[in-house]
Amino acid sequence: MASSPAATAETFNYTVVRQFAIMTVVWGIVGMLVGVVIAAQLLWPQLNLDIPWLTYGRLRPLHTNAVIFAFGGSALFAASYYVVQRTCQARLFCGKLAAFTFWGWQSVILLAAITLPLGITTSKEYAELEWPIDILITLVWVAYAIVFFGTIVKRRSKHIYVANWFFGSYILTIAILHIVNNIEMPVSLWKSYSAYAGVQDAMIQWWYGHNAVGFFLTTSFLGMMYYFVPKQAERPIYSYRLSIVHFWALAFTYMWAGPHHLLYTSLPDWTQSLGMVFSLILLAPSWGGMINGIMTLSGAWHKLRTDPILKFMVVSLSFYGMSVFEGSMMSIRTVNALSHYTDWTIGHVHSGALGWVAMITFGMLYYLIPRLWGREKMYSTRLIEVHFWIATIGVVLYIASMWIAGVMQGLMWRATEPDGSLTYSFVESVKSTFPFYAIRLMGGALYLSGMLLMAYNVFKTVIGQTPVNPLIPLETDDPVRSIAASAHA
Repeated sequence: MASSPAATAETFNYTVVRQFAIMTVVWGIVGMLVGVVIAAQLLWPQLNLDIPWLTYGRLRPLHTNAVIFAFGGSALFAASYYVVQRTCQARLFCGKLAAFTFWGWQSVILLAAITLPLGITTSKEYAELEWPIDILITLVWVAYAIVFFGTIVKRRSKHIYVANWFFGSYILTIAILHIVNNIEMPVSLWKSYSAYAGVQDAMIQWWYGHNAVGFFLTTSFLGMMYYFVPKQAERPIYSYRLSIVHFWALAFTYMWAGPHHLLYTSLPDWTQSLGMVFSLILLAPSWGGMINGIMTLSGAWHKLRTDPILKFMVVSLSFYGMSVFEGSMMSIRTVNALSHYTDWTIGHVHSGALGWVAMITFGMLYYLIPRLWGREKMYSTRLIEVHFWIATIGVVLYIASMWIAGVMQGLMWRATEPDGSLTYSFVESVKSTFPFYAIRLMGGALYLSGMLLMAYNVFKTVIGQTPVNPLIPLETDDPVRSIAASAHA
């Protein structure tokens, strides 16, 4: 006898999804608040109060780890656990391991929040945490892989929906990147030295660093996009075939692009050129995915007038397309000669982080929260609309100010007099950048205020409404079924 929708819903493990969803909001506020604080310190250095653990150098890695691994990581755990259950029509494999991934990941974040301000760091970008925490990360990630792929194995549906391909790819790749880049020799409880040295260390680090962006912040969130955009638009994905081509092209191309971070260094020229070429090739599959997501709204564009959740998702795709185009252009040697070490790079990073990653996460959470708690809808659609416009204006102010500041810095640094001396001193370039730092602070503060609005809306949704149906029925338009309409597109 076939089980009823409610009975099927009981087989799903939504507890861990709820936990990660709530912590995504919490860590988003924490990470962005630290970002606003250090942006203010660039204007007023005295804000560190002469306390070592409040200095820019200590708080900056705390900010990057909080927004990438705490906010972004929690969002990915929530999304992947929800999507793999819904599309496989099966409960998460090994509930105790799933619970361990939540508590283990929160422990990693808390340890990072303690050690980084204390100056305990490996000094590797996006891999600053010392070896005991690295081991805990490895254990959590292995458990994550077992839960995710175990659920795939026990699926009731023969088909593996494309979002799960993206999630699976990011899980496996991040495991490899983390292990290889963090091979190190411990010399005390909180100090270790890398197994690599010199240019080899730099090459391994940016093979890791760029692919952390490529898989932790791109491939994974594309998995989120391929499920939640069709669901919110109530349309099948524009081309399922294109999504598969997009997946394989992205997976093969991204791994080779890391050396573009090391142009004009002691890295061998052929390696630098390889990174530049693959970064340019990367534009094709990236834009293929962006177009696939946006074209999913064919026949449903009118929904944008009244659906702020869909606005978040579409704008995030627009920022994704813009950011990957910009990244490919910045990998060209002549462009990189102007942009590298300037605030243009900061603008590029945040167009991807705030415009793509955070915006698609907001859309996902606004879709997910009511369903996880059995509510009819979010507490206030109006607040979602306000959040959308505050966030959009904030990110535009942020990245535009950094673009202008970066180009100005690059031009000032390379300007010379007829006798070959520098036209401007470094201090003059810093002074000229000051107004743009003020605009960036304004944009960041706006973005943070939007995050606070979201937290209020989520809080009121979770506690302020009577559940419509605490058990989420198996929806008839899950992608695993709706792809039939587009599988041959």
